Amino acid sequence: MSYIRLVNVTKKFGDVTAVNNLNVELGKGECFSMLGPSGCGKTTTLRMVAGFEDLSDGEVWVGDRLLSCPRKNHYTPPEDRNFGMVFQAFAVWPHMSVYENVAFPLRLRKLPPAEIDKRTKDALQATNLTKAANDSPADLSGGGKQRVALARALAINPDVMLLDEPLSSLDPHLREEMRFELHDLQKKYGFNIIYVTHDQSEAMALSDKILVMKLGVMQQIDTPLNIYNNPANKFVFSFIGVSSFTDVEWRGTQAYVKGSNSPLPSGIIVPDRMKGEEVFNLASRPSTIKFTTASDEMGVPGQVIRKAFLGEIVDYLVRVGDQDIRVQIGRREPGPEAGEGCYIKFLRPFWYKANED
Repeated sequence: MSYIRLVNVTKKFGDVTAVNNLNVELGKGECFSMLGPSGCGKTTTLRMVAGFEDLSDGEVWVGDRLLSCPRKNHYTPPEDRNFGMVFQAFAVWPHMSVYENVAFPLRLRKLPPAEIDKRTKDALQATNLTKAANDSPADLSGGGKQRVALARALAINPDVMLLDEPLSSLDPHLREEMRFELHDLQKKYGFNIIYVTHDQSEAMALSDKILVMKLGVMQQIDTPLNIYNNPANKFVFSFIGVSSFTDVEWRGTQAYVKGSNSPLPSGIIVPDRMKGEEVFNLASRPSTIKFTTASDEMGVPGQVIRKAFLGEIVDYLVRVGDQDIRVQIGRREPGPEAGEGCYIKFLRPFWYKANED
């Protein structure tokens, strides 16, 4: 059963449509991430859910509560939505102790002192800040400041936690640590998360569902695994994960990588929808290409242009015809050296029109 519903949500700024007819349904306790390039509408969507931005059209529901609907002239202000919010900026008050930072929104709600104390201490314990309760936030690391912001949002017992690039200002190690802490807290307390991020690894690690947006329009909403393995279109394929788009052309009835003298092996099946295209794209992920031998009937000849050791993987750039293709293998797997000829095998190719957006 749906808990959060965005129904035909639209936002216009003058003649510009920032979010166009967005429909989302989330179950209770789900973590939902919005991905897309800058300007795609994800932060605008978050602000509409929060109540900071008016809808031009559509409805926002949480449970059985209608929060926003311009056609019904209905609007619930942010302070009455019971949402926690954590932003990229830590937004902690340096003149207050960590304890007082967390307790502040509870005091605004005029809760009894005993309940304020209990909720504050519970939130501090959940975010590993109990020992820092009397410290100034100025004395904490970036990760510590972000924990204060998270504890402050947790203390109100939110129905939904709204997170807008909350980890982007942290260094990679802290970002990974906080990512898993967020996941643990969400599972422990059972609130929904709506998460805006540019970091695909964060979205993949945290999310039950991911929305990919482009120019205010939903491109795909699905589980992380399905978005990665079954992208809805060329844009989603290019945006999620590392990808290569190789130009392929017809010469008679055979398909050739552009600039190559060798046709693609007959075992690589080009779909019928590409038959009318002069040039089209073979899309691949570096991890789904393997080095093989000349005796392999699926092997495509090429030459290694670059080889780079990246820890657990070795990253190659292989030239086929006049096209460069990324290949990644495990560091323990045998592979050619830079400058050597090679054969590569596409394990899971995707096909797109060259002019497809």
